[in-house]
Amino acid sequence: MRYQGASAFRHDQKDKIGVLLTNLGTPDAPTPKALRRYLKEFLWDPRVVEVPRPLWWLILNGVILNIRPKRSAAAYREVWTEEGSPLLSITQKQAEALKQALQAEYGERVYVDFAMRYGNPSIPSVLEKMQQAGVRQLIVLPLYPQYSGATSASTFDALAADFMQRRWLPELHFISHYHDYPAYIEALAHKIETFWAENGRAQKLILSYHGVPKRYLLKGDPYHCECHKTSRLLAERLGLVQDEYVTTFQSRFGREEWLKPYTDETLKSLPAQGVKSVQLVCPGFSADCLETIEEIGQENREYFMEAGGEEYAYIPALNDDAEHIQMMQSLLAPTLTQWLSRPERDAKLSATLADAVKL
Repeated sequence: MRYQGASAFRHDQKDKIGVLLTNLGTPDAPTPKALRRYLKEFLWDPRVVEVPRPLWWLILNGVILNIRPKRSAAAYREVWTEEGSPLLSITQKQAEALKQALQAEYGERVYVDFAMRYGNPSIPSVLEKMQQAGVRQLIVLPLYPQYSGATSASTFDALAADFMQRRWLPELHFISHYHDYPAYIEALAHKIETFWAENGRAQKLILSYHGVPKRYLLKGDPYHCECHKTSRLLAERLGLVQDEYVTTFQSRFGREEWLKPYTDETLKSLPAQGVKSVQLVCPGFSADCLETIEEIGQENREYFMEAGGEEYAYIPALNDDAEHIQMMQSLLAPTLTQWLSRPERDAKLSATLADAVKL
């Protein structure tokens, strides 16, 4: 096996510390062809769909990829902008803002970039850029506040698969979750309070998270528990009592039972209970995307209004808000400070390697 190294590598190259933001991914274009390619990569990941591979191959290639790409492409066209996919453009803005903030504090030794777990820019392509730039210490921040095997662990799988092919592995710090990080809770609370100040409060605040099959919870995945802890901490920070908010789960797929209560069914039932105005926020989404803009912002609004609701509003994700970038900066600070406090050791290592080249 041939291991991949850096082209034209110099042992006296100055080391850099890399910060890699990752998110789920997006198709390259709102077309059936692009969606088919994206969905095939996404849905074939065994972390995402835990079904025996032979059976799932038949279902995926024989049914889903012949039906869903056209439907999904139409939905993506509704949210596509001049900058492309909302998730891609927002993540790019997050990375650029974080780069400016970190380099202002720590200097240009810190290298910041972003990648998508599925689609482009891919994790392997960005890791290659980082290696060529001299990144020898790497912090990976998947922008999933609540840990799940289908998201955070899948991201680690992609990193590990790439590292298995590389000659020199970076020192790695992987942030697997931050669901109860105080600055994250505060950023969410500030976003909601700002929205309330401009638009008033609804009868009920719905905290909607992406769903996963219930069996993942029963097998030990902590996602359900971390979602509820986020909700509890956020409600405490906002001063909400129990009947003023509810935690729900959206986007179920297939016939098996997923985490409940379901967001769509909850919205359909609330007007009959006297709840005529709702506001929704998705604490598990660091950036707005098809799922928040189209599914939560439009589709679920129709469910609520058709059931007798009168006022419905979606509170946007944290996106590239200044407070969100500050939260990321503070989350990264302990590791960055520790690594940047070792210049003497790193200088000695570089000198040793340079001497070795002369031998």
